[in-house]
Amino acid sequence: MKQELVSVIMPTFNASKYLADSIESVLNQTYTNLELLITDDCSSDNTRHILKQFAEQDKRVKVEFLKENYGPGIARNRSIERAKGRYIAFCDCDDRWMPEKLEKQIAHMTRKDCALCSSSYLICDENNTVTGINISPKHLTLGMMKRDNKIGCLTAIYDIKRLGHKFYMPAIRKRQDWALFLNILKECQICFCVTDPLAYYRQRSQSVSSNKLSLIKYNVNVYETVFGYTRPKAYLYFLFRFLPSYYLKILKRNRDSKRYVAEQRKKYGTSVQ
Repeated sequence: MKQELVSVIMPTFNASKYLADSIESVLNQTYTNLELLITDDCSSDNTRHILKQFAEQDKRVKVEFLKENYGPGIARNRSIERAKGRYIAFCDCDDRWMPEKLEKQIAHMTRKDCALCSSSYLICDENNTVTGINISPKHLTLGMMKRDNKIGCLTAIYDIKRLGHKFYMPAIRKRQDWALFLNILKECQICFCVTDPLAYYRQRSQSVSSNKLSLIKYNVNVYETVFGYTRPKAYLYFLFRFLPSYYLKILKRNRDSKRYVAEQRKKYGTSVQ
C-alpha cells in the first residue's frame, strides 16, 4: 500500500539534552515516508548544532531558525506552513515516539475514515524511567474535549486532504494545542483514538505545562478564543465544567499509572523504561 507523506511538526528551544532522542524516534519510524519540519525558537544552547547535523545526515529533516523567541505555537505554525504532507503530526523536542506509532495511527485513520486521531501514551521522567500512562478513550467528541484537553499533542495526527490546509495554532502563548484540536473538532466532530500507548511524554519539573495554577488564565483564554465566550462566562465554564472533568481525568490517570507501573515492575524488574 502506498504511504502518504506525513509532515511531523517539532518546535525546539534550548533542547539539546533530549533532542537527539526525539529526532531519532521520528526518523526510525516503520512508516518511512515522512518529513520532519523543525522550527527552532531562537535557542542559545547546543540545539542549533545538533539540528544542523541531523539535517546534513537525513534529507527528511528540514530546519528553520527564528531570529527571535516567539513561543512554541508560532514555531509550530511556521512548520505547518511549510508542510507538504497529507497528514500533520506533532512531536515535541523532549518527547519520543514508539517505532510503530505512525504506521498504527495511519492504519487506524484509514479504517475509521477519520480526519483526526490520537493515542494513549506513557509518561516518563527526565531519566527515561516510565512513571505512568495516559489511556485514551476509543473516541473523543467536541463536547468531551471542551470540558478539558484529552489529546496528548505528541500523539495527534490530522488529515489535510479531508480538512484542508487551514488549521494552525491560535495566537495565544499557551494551550495552543488544545485550541487547535477544538477548532478541528468543530469541523470533523470526532477524534478516533488508538488505545495502545504509542509515545513517551517526558514530564519535566520546569516544562511549560508543569505549573498548573499558572495555566488557569490560559485555559480561560481558550474558551474566549475558540468559542467567543465573554471572560465571566469563560471563568464560569472553567470552574464548573473544566475543573471537575480535569480532576476526574487525573484521578483515573493516577489509578491507571499505579496499576501499569506495578505490572511492568513485576514483569521486567524495578526500572521501567
